Amino acid sequence: MSLPSALRDRAFRWIADDPDQATRTELQQVAARAMGGDQAAVDELADRMNGTLAFGTAGLRGPVRAGSNGMNKAVVLRATHGVAAWLTYQGHTGGTVIVGRDARHGSAEFAEAAASVLVAAGFVVRTMPGPLPTPMTAFHVRALGAVAGIQITASHNPPADNGYKVYTDDGAQIVPPDDALIETGIREAPPAVSVPVAPGASPLADVSGYVARIATLPRGVARDLRVVLTPMHGVGGETALEALRAAGFTDVRLVEQQAAPDPDFPTVAFPNPEEPGAADLLLGFASEVDADLAVALDPDADRCALGVRDENGWRMLRGDETGVLLGSHVLSTVDRPDPLVASTIVSSSMLSHVAAAHGARHVETLTGFKWLMRAGEGLVFAYEEALGLSVDPDHVRDKDGISAAVVACDMAATLKASGRTLLDVLDDLYTAHGVHLTDQISLRFADVTAMLPLVAGLRSAPPEQLCGVPVSEDGPAADIVRLRGEGLRVVVRPSGTEPKVKAYLEVVTPVTGTLADARSQAATRLVTLRDEVTALLKD
Repeated sequence: MSLPSALRDRAFRWIADDPDQATRTELQQVAARAMGGDQAAVDELADRMNGTLAFGTAGLRGPVRAGSNGMNKAVVLRATHGVAAWLTYQGHTGGTVIVGRDARHGSAEFAEAAASVLVAAGFVVRTMPGPLPTPMTAFHVRALGAVAGIQITASHNPPADNGYKVYTDDGAQIVPPDDALIETGIREAPPAVSVPVAPGASPLADVSGYVARIATLPRGVARDLRVVLTPMHGVGGETALEALRAAGFTDVRLVEQQAAPDPDFPTVAFPNPEEPGAADLLLGFASEVDADLAVALDPDADRCALGVRDENGWRMLRGDETGVLLGSHVLSTVDRPDPLVASTIVSSSMLSHVAAAHGARHVETLTGFKWLMRAGEGLVFAYEEALGLSVDPDHVRDKDGISAAVVACDMAATLKASGRTLLDVLDDLYTAHGVHLTDQISLRFADVTAMLPLVAGLRSAPPEQLCGVPVSEDGPAADIVRLRGEGLRVVVRPSGTEPKVKAYLEVVTPVTGTLADARSQAATRLVTLRDEVTALLKD
């Protein structure tokens, strides 16, 4: 197949309008190979020029590469022009915007480009002083009364990716219609080479308020706890150490091989604590030094995973296990009247029972912290199963792995002082509310558009039963399938950050005899459910 003339022309127009010599050359080389008859190059050029990155669950994300469908300086310039137009439309002309970044490939350049567009558009731009955790940007939007925040990060995505995250003036992620308004601004933006830019952004001289706030979160007095921590080659290590020590936890040791920021993430296949094997170094180190708690942050430190020791050795807690543990801890220590906790439709239903036991309210939202942080007044805790935790929503209206780590250490140290562990509390919760077991199935796609027919087909023709139990479908959105039956639930949805379709499974077994028997029954049923849903998705 020869190079279509329309594709060639789109590529040449993009090259002409790209102000970055490196990416111009990169795309020229791909186009030259395509024009020479290289079919692989034709396919690559088509992918690179297949529209533009769109604002998804967490803003823009994509591979760092030349072309309209990638993360590069030209895309960032036009995206920021759209953000500036949106802010102007909202009446925020001349306000302060916080710009932060992680340590991924391209992050420094992209942050500088975004800042220069905002300065030229008349905004006061304050930049974070170097590569720092995403929650610090969210914190400073609220702390400094900014009209918006931008964080250049791809969080836990593969090394080749980068991204662009936008916060509104309340410090939370954008939601509709703001995303559509920004998209309109991007479509109406001039070519990247013509987007006005100007110097004048100034770095924040003092960002210590974030750590100072986190140090106030522990409610217990116990501090005897040996902690091992990995920032997973990301930017959270130094700040996490500082925050833990400020809170009084001084016996903290970093996994040396993963301590320094490294955009290539050399020791992990995917820099995501959820991925199998990603926490192996952490758990091995925990065993070696006889730790009490293991903590894994993702590369931009907005997610937190906990590792614990059981009768078989060290293991990582699932996101739902950590969520209900920290949720119960926050509810047991909160001093706010009529508190609210929130979780998402794909998270365990157990938090609702924990909240009821504490006389608190519970809200279930759509997936993503942009919805969790808008769950309602009196919010004191929120989580999603993908290791996102908010333990201080008044100050950071997004998931925050570092503050969650400090609160987890507070809980673990308090329990240790009385001869108990996090797993003991989890057993208590299961006994009181039933054994809630969750699992996840992920199907990765090379082409994002291939995901949609699978979900649509399942929504139009859902199964009548699972595990021998009648189920009904009541998905809360067009791209979500939710199947529910007695003691089970399945939610199927496309990922908002990666080319995946995910199925979230839950089984609930009441404890009518021994806890061990209920666990065994639940585990057996979960295996059956997983097998049936896997077959359903692959039909």
